[in-house]
Amino acid sequence: MSEETVPQQGGTGQPKGLLQQMEELMAALNADLSALDADLQAAGDADRRPGEEEQVG
Repeated sequence: MSEETVPQQGGTGQPKGLLQQMEELMAALNADLSALDADLQAAGDADRRPGEEEQVG
């Protein structure tokens, strides 16, 4: 995890509450997973050739 995605304390000097930290971390994780899902979807679409159907069974 890069430093950009780790929530930083604001300039107010007050530490963040644990719940607020967890919410920010979950939001960052959700954004990362959404980006990963989009990348995987794009890679899967690029692997398929036009007219090629997936066979089941």
